[in-house]
Amino acid sequence: MTRDRSIGIDPGAAAHPVNIGLLWHSASSGNLGVGALTLGNMAIVRAVAQELGLVPRFTLLSMRDGETGSITDQSVRIRTIDSRTMLSPGGFWRWVGDLDCVLDIGAGDSFAEIYGLKRFMFLWLSKWLTIRQGTPLLLSPQTIGPFTRTPYKQLAASVMRKATAVVSRDDMSLSVAQQMAPEANNLLSVDVAFVLPFESQVALRGGEKLRMGINVSGLLFHEAESGRNRFDLSYDYAAMTRQLITTLLGRKDIEVHLVPHATNKAMPDDDDGRCADRLAKEFPGVIRVPDFAGPSEAKSCISGLDFLVAGRMHACIAAYSAGTPVVPVAYSRKFGGLFGMLGYDWMVPTTGMSSQEAVDFVVGALDQRQQLVADIAGGMTQVERKLDVYRAALRQLFSEIGNRPS
Repeated sequence: MTRDRSIGIDPGAAAHPVNIGLLWHSASSGNLGVGALTLGNMAIVRAVAQELGLVPRFTLLSMRDGETGSITDQSVRIRTIDSRTMLSPGGFWRWVGDLDCVLDIGAGDSFAEIYGLKRFMFLWLSKWLTIRQGTPLLLSPQTIGPFTRTPYKQLAASVMRKATAVVSRDDMSLSVAQQMAPEANNLLSVDVAFVLPFESQVALRGGEKLRMGINVSGLLFHEAESGRNRFDLSYDYAAMTRQLITTLLGRKDIEVHLVPHATNKAMPDDDDGRCADRLAKEFPGVIRVPDFAGPSEAKSCISGLDFLVAGRMHACIAAYSAGTPVVPVAYSRKFGGLFGMLGYDWMVPTTGMSSQEAVDFVVGALDQRQQLVADIAGGMTQVERKLDVYRAALRQLFSEIGNRPS
């Protein structure tokens, strides 16, 4: 029988196991966006591996989250990264040495300087150790940067050059990667959470009243109330949110659902659920959606809404990929980079609008929601094409693993 060298697997042979590390993914983050990345990436990787006759065995490598677990697959091994395990020869170094490859998703947007030196050094050191161990490292679709200062730029570029591929999830990140490490294998794909599995509740749409969802970001709300506004929004997010709820409750054709998407018991100021509780007391007419068990449950719920406005990017992605018309409330370039790349302009920008103008924009989009649905349908064809770029990179990686001498 001829051996297929393009995939490194004998087409007639039994399935071959491949040990895959999922670096900076999460099994239990209260931020359901990180869980959505994990489950979405696992779905893509599993499909590609099985297509090639491989059985993926996942080891999840990340910091301890301390929230409710969203990974129920008992076959997934979970390793906790901390200072001790990063420095111990029997910790991270040994873990990655036992793997066939490592897929590093950088928690979506953490491979950057904006979260401080300590977090960056964890992100960088894990990549450097993987490379030094000789285990192939692929940076799965993620935001790259911003990187503007030394030593961040030099250190980040050094590991990007050694990765088998650096996959950006938006064209802004691709530009950053190409400028920092032009010799790296830089590729453009899209966020893997677009393929997060869910159970459709679309039958709930189109009732007597429009099911209008609002994902209020606890982080943005607290920033506005504290007066810090570290994301430099041109409007008061808390005031805009209250104004939007008041406006929508004034319409008899709408019921307002408060939809949390990130909870954080350790940091209540970053907790959507806590913020939703406050607003539910302030506005008795709203429906406070209970906290979700995991990202798939959140996406399932969102699929049953007639409309969503959201401050968390992965709540927006859940809506978009479920066909629910959505208005993202941007607070960083990752929003514009991703949705702009898909030609989706229905977004409250970081700057350029007052609170009233932001409310008017959302209400206007609500009244044009059929156009949003059409724009989303067109964008999803791009999503699939861009995800095929990532799938091809995985096939190449698995091919090289299959062809390595045993």
